[in-house]
Amino acid sequence: MSTNEQQFKIFAGNSNPPLAKKIGEYMGTRLGDCEVSTFADGEINVRINETVRGFDVYVIQSFSPPVNNHIMELLIMIDALKRASAGSISVIIPYYGYARQDRKARGRDPITAKLVANLITVAGATRVVTIDLHAEQIQGFFDIPVDNLWSYPIFTKYFLEEIKIPSSNTVVVSPDVGGVKRARKFAEKLGCPLAILDKRRPKDNVAEIINLIGDVKDANCILFDDIIDTGGSLLAASEALNKAGAKSIIACATHGVFSQNAVENLQNSRIDKIIVTDTIYHKQLPDKFIELPCSSLLGEAIVRIRKNLSVSILFR
Repeated sequence: MSTNEQQFKIFAGNSNPPLAKKIGEYMGTRLGDCEVSTFADGEINVRINETVRGFDVYVIQSFSPPVNNHIMELLIMIDALKRASAGSISVIIPYYGYARQDRKARGRDPITAKLVANLITVAGATRVVTIDLHAEQIQGFFDIPVDNLWSYPIFTKYFLEEIKIPSSNTVVVSPDVGGVKRARKFAEKLGCPLAILDKRRPKDNVAEIINLIGDVKDANCILFDDIIDTGGSLLAASEALNKAGAKSIIACATHGVFSQNAVENLQNSRIDKIIVTDTIYHKQLPDKFIELPCSSLLGEAIVRIRKNLSVSILFR
């Protein structure tokens, strides 16, 4: 057995270097020497400046804006590592973009989440680790192992240790029917009741709240979702909760994409706090926003995968 077979290296693309560095620190190692740049015509150039032959390699890259650039960076990095004879190539994708295109909603729609899964697999990845896939069935789009981590332990710890809102008048709210399973797990951990907003989308990035299932009058409401994109859903949800007599509103989401004017609109909204994790890098956010680190969750998952230990035990 080669001595390298029990060793590993971590590399990072350009999407979220601070998170990659923190994951490396958690695992007690430095990031590998790798340059990801562009040629004059915009093509991506990857240069791995140290040996990876026989090593277990972990590549950290979120599919945050500019999404297509970051996907191509990852694919080219995987190809470079495969051709350099890495023992295995695990890709750590904190935020898996294109996950909302997971089915044919209309005739002639693409299923882009499956296409991206195919690209990652064909490039040479041997495992995928991600957090809060928008649709859990995307795991089945891959022909390699996928570890889809839950973010609710990060939020649970924050609310129990920092916020300390009494569960007697706190309600966790799912902003749509599709997110009920995610919100229910969080509500169970906090010991709070669950409410559900019935939402419809007349067109892309536009949300209308049709109905509210549950009682939120005089309650501290915690909206729990996986993605904040333009913020339209959250703004519509906060208006509905306010009309129903909510005392306060905190919004939580794993991935803060914050497209267009989302940050400004949310900062000026009725929502008291917006809490996200650092799966997507933001240079600076206004005072109403709080970023929680996910490096220990990802780092511990990688350690457990390396030692062939259970990952699901992290969520019990």
